[in-house]
Amino acid sequence: MRDTMIRPVLCASAATFRGGKLLLARRAKPPYLWSLPGGAVEWGERLAAAAIRELREETGVTAEAVGYAGHREVVLRNEKGNVFDHFVIIAFAARWRSGEAAVGPEASAVEWVDPARLSDYEITEGLIPIVEAAQKLIG
Repeated sequence: MRDTMIRPVLCASAATFRGGKLLLARRAKPPYLWSLPGGAVEWGERLAAAAIRELREETGVTAEAVGYAGHREVVLRNEKGNVFDHFVIIAFAARWRSGEAAVGPEASAVEWVDPARLSDYEITEGLIPIVEAAQKLIG
């Protein structure tokens, strides 16, 4: 029997590169920030496989996971300071293999961007160090 305690949601994302550019997705739900495509890990699913599946589902892009690029922990609180969401996001560096990026149900926009221009976008907190680590893994 599974534990029914409230726990953080485990998520995986992919810092996917194609020709030196990084694929970003703008969230379709608040807070509408630009980030790496990703989402919840399914029961029994490996982390890297979840990142690649979420990438494909959200953008139509297929990629190969290269390695671990970092993690982020997001704890969202209401105006009284009570936690209403808690996510642990494991990010992987990935190389594009096929597919043209398209908007999916969880993204309002997708774009291949020069990683040096990330500051031009309203991005999720902590994204730049993960992208830098992913770039090193990609080479």
